[in-house]
Parts: sequence; structure tokens; C-alpha cells
Amino acid sequence: MSRKYSITICDGPTCLHKKSKELESAIEQCLKEHALTDKVRINLSGCLGMCGKGPILIVKPGYTIYGSVTLGDVAEIIEKHIIKKKPVARLAIEEDHLYNRFFRIFGDVNFFGKQLRIVLRNCGIIDPESIDDYLSVRGYEALAYVLTQMKPLDVVEEVKKSGLRGRGGAGFPTGIKWQLTAREKNSEKFVICNADEGDPGAFMDRSTIEGDPHSVIEGMCVGGYAVGAQKGFIYIRAEYPLAIKRLEKAIADAKAEGFLGDKIMGSDFSFDIEIRLGAGAFVCGEETALIHSIEGHRGMPRPRPPYPSVQGVFNKPTLINNVETWANIPVIILDGAEWFKSIGTEKSKGTKVFALAGKIKNTGLIEVPMGITLRSIIYDIGGGIPNNKKFKALQTGGPSGGCLSEEYLDTKIDYESLAKVGSIMGSGGMIVLDEDTCMVNIAKFFLEFTENESCGKCAPCREGTKRMLEILTRITEGKGEEGDINKLQRLGKLIQKASLCGLGQSAPNPVLSTLKNFRSEYEEHIKEKKCRAKVCSTLLGYEISEKCIGCTACKKVCPTGAIAGIQKSLHVIDQSKCIRCGACFEACKFNAIKRI
Repeated sequence: MSRKYSITICDGPTCLHKKSKELESAIEQCLKEHALTDKVRINLSGCLGMCGKGPILIVKPGYTIYGSVTLGDVAEIIEKHIIKKKPVARLAIEEDHLYNRFFRIFGDVNFFGKQLRIVLRNCGIIDPESIDDYLSVRGYEALAYVLTQMKPLDVVEEVKKSGLRGRGGAGFPTGIKWQLTAREKNSEKFVICNADEGDPGAFMDRSTIEGDPHSVIEGMCVGGYAVGAQKGFIYIRAEYPLAIKRLEKAIADAKAEGFLGDKIMGSDFSFDIEIRLGAGAFVCGEETALIHSIEGHRGMPRPRPPYPSVQGVFNKPTLINNVETWANIPVIILDGAEWFKSIGTEKSKGTKVFALAGKIKNTGLIEVPMGITLRSIIYDIGGGIPNNKKFKALQTGGPSGGCLSEEYLDTKIDYESLAKVGSIMGSGGMIVLDEDTCMVNIAKFFLEFTENESCGKCAPCREGTKRMLEILTRITEGKGEEGDINKLQRLGKLIQKASLCGLGQSAPNPVLSTLKNFRSEYEEHIKEKKCRAKVCSTLLGYEISEKCIGCTACKKVCPTGAIAGIQKSLHVIDQSKCIRCGACFEACKFNAIKRI
């Protein structure tokens, strides 16, 4: 075998959960048995994004991507693909050639057809624990360029010109934030990376760090140089051990190579980065609460102004951006603001990373140019709804986002367009819901999260979300009353206007958006005591069909004796005694009991 092959194994959390480490060991053993150890290199990479098809293997040359690989598939891949040079068709993901903007082949998959990977440019391509791999893809060239060719204010102007907006949720212009920090006359300034990603179903920032930690470090170094900061903090949740491990190694390697520390690359610029671990409080995603946590205090927001750019961590001017924002910076410097702002819409430039989850065929991590439609993401990239179910809603922006119905599927992805239809961009969570979802129950689920995560500092959020949750709970339990919808709307608008921070101001969004787009479901729950999706258990009834064989399993578990019948005969439920607990439904092994 003259040609040298490489096998790249996805080392992201989903593939790790699906036993990619055992796969790595099996490949090593198989190569050893065939005396191919010196001819085939095994690489590890961060998340490629195709989480629903993990564990993922990429065989090069040829960039054949194999999905859902099991231990039993290893020998076949080695013997057919590596030795006989014939890819294993049954494991290869469907073909559709694609090149990213650096002209690296990503693979033969439709999943990437409408993506443009800037933030995720190296994820799935390089070994995230190898600084040499990062250097091979122009790593730290942006830092070298600004240190040798640009003045700090020139860097600020370039970021301003790019049109980059903060990817943490609010969409504030990044260059303006940098300018405000840079103009402060203080000998000590700080830079912060907000990696406190706590939205349910969101894993964009975590995956970026796990797949390409040096891009974040380089972006922070450039930011530190631009605003005159000497120290940076990466605030990350302690519950992300793999991301923390890779950050620690990347920081150590960058220091060893002279990209962090004193007089970086022989310049007069010194900059260091320290990791600070968060305890998982959702409110610490808000910048002032995060700053309090870094200082060792309880993570609670404070009124603004003063803004962090004037008075941030330790009361010093502070520049704070999230992971995705920092990862864009090296690309803007190397390829130029003009190139970057050519992507996207008039007011939303560049790309956006989303965690695509829920009732969708292709779950995973995606990066798309601003301006793409929701429909294109769901059907072209996501592959549509599984099991021939109907699309019902799309929840964007995490627990503080909105639920959009089918009529909004042609909405473009940008800050203004999403806000106009009652949702938000947020940090990038995107959850698809199908016909089996109860929209009242899903609003209750998200409100439960934000009510639980409220820091309690201000009454509108602390008390208002609790009262809204009480009303929603009543409705889902069949105890809704006339006037509950109006109460929810009034409370929601009050909380939006009067809450101290972004958590409270956006907490009512799931409720208000579902009231707007799915009001009929609320009315059914309240007036008819009915849940059309058959999710709210206390609103369900049960009946036994002709499929019943008289096994008596349902009769035995019924706590109220509502089921009558003898062995080997059709049983019947006395609806006056049924408490709708669902025990009979769970006990029946013959699908003879149906919800009504």
C-alpha cells in the first residue's frame, strides 16, 4: 500500500457518548493485525456537526465520511477501504460534494450544502489538542499581523467596519463595544470570554471550544491588543469538562510557543488568560452577573449604566464577548472586513452557529450565512421532520426565545427579522417541534426553567414568572379559567418592561409567542379541557379497543378499580371512576388502550 491514509475520529461529546473511544481502540487493534500501523494515521477532531449520525469517521484521501459506525464495522472499513481501496457504501453518508471557503473538502453530504463555516472552520478538521494542527491552518497569523502591521485603533476600526454583532444574543455591534473600552483612560483593563452557555438544547459555544480552542484564544489576544488589556478571563461552566480540558491544554501550549504571556512574539504587548469556572447558574450568562461571579460574589445582575466597558470586572474597563464572537475575529483580520460584511444581510453580517435539535432528522451543529430562511434550515439542512410527522413550531433563542408557527418559515435569519415576528436570535438554540407537541405545555416547560433560574433580585422577574407559571400549571391540569389568557398577557408585558436584566425581560417570550401563534390551543385547554396533542395527562381520557385480549394487566394496575372485565374477554373503563393516571396505558402490551 503506497498511499498513506488517515482516519479521523470525531471526539466531540455526542460521539464520545456513542463510544468513539472504544472505536479508536478497535481501529488501532485492527491496523496492528494487518500491519498497517505505520501506514495509516489516526487523528482526533472536534464536532463535525452531524451529531445525529455519530460516531463519525472520516477516511482520507477522498474525505469519505462514515456515520453511525459500530465496533463491528471497523474490520470491514479497514479491509475494504484501506486495503482494497473500495469505500464501504452502506456506511457512507449520501453524496453531495462541498467545499468550505478555505477549499477544504468537507465531505459528500447534503448536510453541508447550504452551510458556510467561519466560526466552525476548523472543527472536525484539526486535532483540537494540537497547536501544530492549528498553526497549519493559519493559526495565530491574525495575531502576528495586528502586532506587526496594525495599531490598536486600526484593529478596532476593522472590527467596526466588518459589521460583526455580538453573538451572545443581544446583537450589540462588536466594534462599538471595543471602541468604548479602548477609549477609557485606565492602565488596567480586562477581556472576558463568556462561555457560560446554559440554554436547554444549546451546545454551540461548548462545541466551538472543544473543536477549536485556539481560535478563541487568538481572538481574545487580538481584542486585548486592540483595547489595551493585559489580562483575560474565560468564564465557563464546570459541567463542561472536555471543553475545560482542551482550553487548559491550548492555553499551556500557547504560552509555551510565545503566543501568550510577556512580550508576545517579541512585541511590547503582554497578555495572559485565566479560566474561571461557573457553577451553572443561567443568570451568569448576563454580563454583569458573570462579572460578579468572576469577582467571587454571587452572580446577580446590576443596573446599567455604568456598562462593563467603563466599569467591569474589579471596577476596571472590561471588554466582554461570547465564544462565537471571539472565534470570528481572526478571520476578520486575515480576510478583511470587506469580505466578512459581504456575507449576510444589510444589518446582520457574517454567519450564525445554531444547535439544531428536537423533532428533526439531522440534529447537530450548523453554521449558516445570515439571511437564510428558517424553512431552508429545517428542510434543506435538517432534512425535515422524521416519521412523516407534520411541522408545528420552531423555538429559537433558547428558553427566552419565541415559538414560531409554519406561517413564519420563510422568515430570514437575522436579528431584526426574528424580532419582528416575535422571537429572538439568542445565542443560537433552535428546537423543532412536530404535531405531537402541546404548545401550552412547551411554554410551561421553558417558563419553569427561567422561573427556576431567576436570581430573585428584582420583583418583576422573581414574582412575575412564578405567577405566570402557576396559571400555566392550572391550564395544563384542566383547571384553567376564563380570563387566564388576559392575565398571562398582562403579566408577560409587565415583566418584559420592568425586569432588571435580559433574563427577566425575555422570560415571558415563549408564553407570549405561543399565545400569539397558538391561541386556540390555550382556549381548548381552558374551555374544552382538551389537549389536542395528548400530552397533558390530566386532560386525557382512556378507552379499551377491540384489540383487548383480556390479559387483565390493565385491571391489575388501575388504582381506582375503574376497569371491569374477566380474563380472555374485552375489558371496559368506567369513565366516572377513571382518574386519568395512565397506568393502564403503560401496562398494556397489545396497544389495546388508546388516549381520547
